[in-house]
Amino acid sequence: MAEEKTGKIIKVAGPLVVANGLSEAQMYEVVKVGNEKIIGEVIRIKNNDVYIQVYEETSGIGPGEPVYLTGNPLTVELGPGLISNIYDGIQRPLKDLAKKSGEFIARGIECLALDANKKWTLTPLKKQGDEIEAGDILGEVKETELLTHKIMAPPVFNKGTITSIAPKGDYTVSEVIAEIKDENGKKIEVCLSHKWPIRNARPIAKKLTPSLGLITGQRVIDMFFPIAKGGAGCVPGPFGSGKTVVQHQLAKWSDADVIIFVGCGERGNEMTDLLMEFPELNDPKTGRPLMERTVLVANTSNMPVAAREASVYTGITIAEYFRDMGYSVVLLADSTSRWAEALREISGRLEEMPGDEGYPAYLGSRTAAFYERAGYTQCLGQDKREGFLTVVGAVSPPGGDLSEPVTQNTLRVTKVFWALDASLAYKRHFPAINWLNSYSLYEDNLKEFFDKQGGENFTEFRKKAMAILQKEAELQEIVRLVGIEALSQKDQFLLEIARIIREDFLHQNAFTDVDSFTSLKKQYLMVKTIVDIFIKGEQAISQGKLAKDILTNSLKEKVSRMKLIKEEEIEQFVLLNKEIEQIV
Repeated sequence: MAEEKTGKIIKVAGPLVVANGLSEAQMYEVVKVGNEKIIGEVIRIKNNDVYIQVYEETSGIGPGEPVYLTGNPLTVELGPGLISNIYDGIQRPLKDLAKKSGEFIARGIECLALDANKKWTLTPLKKQGDEIEAGDILGEVKETELLTHKIMAPPVFNKGTITSIAPKGDYTVSEVIAEIKDENGKKIEVCLSHKWPIRNARPIAKKLTPSLGLITGQRVIDMFFPIAKGGAGCVPGPFGSGKTVVQHQLAKWSDADVIIFVGCGERGNEMTDLLMEFPELNDPKTGRPLMERTVLVANTSNMPVAAREASVYTGITIAEYFRDMGYSVVLLADSTSRWAEALREISGRLEEMPGDEGYPAYLGSRTAAFYERAGYTQCLGQDKREGFLTVVGAVSPPGGDLSEPVTQNTLRVTKVFWALDASLAYKRHFPAINWLNSYSLYEDNLKEFFDKQGGENFTEFRKKAMAILQKEAELQEIVRLVGIEALSQKDQFLLEIARIIREDFLHQNAFTDVDSFTSLKKQYLMVKTIVDIFIKGEQAISQGKLAKDILTNSLKEKVSRMKLIKEEEIEQFVLLNKEIEQIV
């Protein structure tokens, strides 16, 4: 990497450095700043001045020090070795940083993203003379017990012919394993790894309409506010409302092949807990360590703000890479508010015209561009394989104010809104997702999927249960004014059924194996049971029964224990339904 073209620093303002003498600089080019050669990126070119956001601490750097051009944009290295790794915001492995500089990251330190010496066993799937297209899978590497890494033809040509391909054997990420001659006669070398600019979305054949649900096992999500595979959602909520807990549950239980978790500007103690806990978690489906299908990108709040901005792009580029292999990938960004704060700080240093609450005017377009990289796609390649990239971003609005710009811009581009409620969290109701404020715009797309996977009329029971909760909210206003005795027997009964939905269905214990995950079939049976009680109870009240006589203590106890019925014992719902039949 040539570092001959140099300029001089003329101004330093926190993470922003201004230099001149760099006439050949390009937008988003990576540069090395100062005598210690710390990493930065060109974000504005004005006349002869080049504005650079620096990804490391700038204290002690002053005017006159050199700035070196590299000629390359900020890239990530993609290949075997990504899975199970923990990176910082610009894809430096934290373990390697710790070995080189100890507990605190030294400035200007460089680490390879992938281990250059480790050998991977390649199984070729093509042979010499095969006609291929960009994106075709040339071979496979068993990266972990849970994931097979697919080596793809790079998306830099349309069609070509394999002139040579390596036999089955062990290779490092930088060794050439295949050569391709494209339709213009140009020779293209393929290694196990390659680099990709983080600000450029990876190419796809076409986007498809999401039609498959991402099963999370969280009842309030799957039943009431489902998200599609390849969809985009947001989890806004005030401090302490459980955003991180929701994302941890999604990471552990959602039916995805690969999990990418980006800790963007989070508190150091939270990230420490995450980094300590994740390697110890087991994948519930296989019993293997969850890290065998996970990549973590960690950027804490005391790290330079510019690296926050890079961390979400680093994470989503890695996610796109695994999506291109035909996998279902979930990217969890916690939290995009910190990313927006980084944009605001850099924008302020650039003296740009501020928008709402000081955020830059382009906040909306940047937010949209990030979430637009989610999707259900047909990947490049002759096999027309399909991949899914689902993005769920946590938003931390100051004081829980959902009208602030980051939340509003996020809601404009995401189709799922899980509104976390601090009052529910304080009552120890988890997940603390408010069922009256949340919504999902994927319900119509996913109706057929849930009716097939969960049970007949799954969506109809969902609507009935939600109608009960909405009616309860209206009746609570009357109860506050005149008391519950003033309500009719049917309304009193509805309040009791709504309480059962809230406490016995929506409330879920993440620390109990039986309750932490609920299959769609069990969710369907639970809601059907509650709705059946409601329908039978209303019929009984019409015939003169009192509300308090319908829900006996025995029946209440059995309904409250539904969540503890194991997946392999769901025939117990048949016995419960027989008891419900006796209500009328």
